[in-house]
Amino acid sequence: MPEDTIHRPNMDVNPLPTAQLTGDATAEDIDSIRRRTSVFVYEWPVRLWHWGNALCIVVLCITGWFIASPLPTMTFAEATYQFVMGYIRFAHFAAGQLMTVGFFARIYVAITGNHHAKQLFYVPFWNKHWWAEIMFEIRWYLFMEKEPKKYVGHNPLAQVAMFFFITLGTVFMLATGWALYAEGAGQGSLPDLVMGWLIALVGNTQVLHSLHHIGMWFIVIFVIIHIYVAIREDIMSRQSMVSTMISGHRTFKDDRPD
Repeated sequence: MPEDTIHRPNMDVNPLPTAQLTGDATAEDIDSIRRRTSVFVYEWPVRLWHWGNALCIVVLCITGWFIASPLPTMTFAEATYQFVMGYIRFAHFAAGQLMTVGFFARIYVAITGNHHAKQLFYVPFWNKHWWAEIMFEIRWYLFMEKEPKKYVGHNPLAQVAMFFFITLGTVFMLATGWALYAEGAGQGSLPDLVMGWLIALVGNTQVLHSLHHIGMWFIVIFVIIHIYVAIREDIMSRQSMVSTMISGHRTFKDDRPD
């Protein structure tokens, strides 16, 4: 199993055994390194995918909104001389295609990267201690706990949210999106051969469009909560969150004197 490394200024580098969020290493392990500076968590492909995927989501949500609610008629020029909605649809399709490639690349990184890269694709529901950690995190976010627990990777509650809203949510949005795209691509096209069957499964493209649109709102709600929680944890739990997805290092802060 790979090891994370704790870096301490002006000191030798000591290895820290990988702390997994399956219950076998949580607050106790983190407490042993609280006086140290940081631990490397996210490799560069994970960080690149995170920000690239975030950009795709922003483009998809904005353009998807206008596709569902097109702009009103523009009186300053004939529609035949404009291509506004065409550009919006192109941006939507391009972002969807980039997200598709990125998602498959992320699966490859999960297979070849460190164990933190794998957390996005599983939930250790079989682990009793993990469930106890879930309940603690819920109480912490509800301001019912005074002191936070510190984790090297995702905390258990974040892992659940990421799995259902990002992993499964992305699969759902890509599947329904490509099925809708298949109708325009035409029968016999590659999108139709791969995902066209989904139209018949749900009944028609209007139902599929509604499901796709509802899925967008779930993603939007998750993104809002995700940003709030990341900033909140940066401030209240005294461990880096936002900067960790930039540098790859999680920094633990401690007010206690040495």
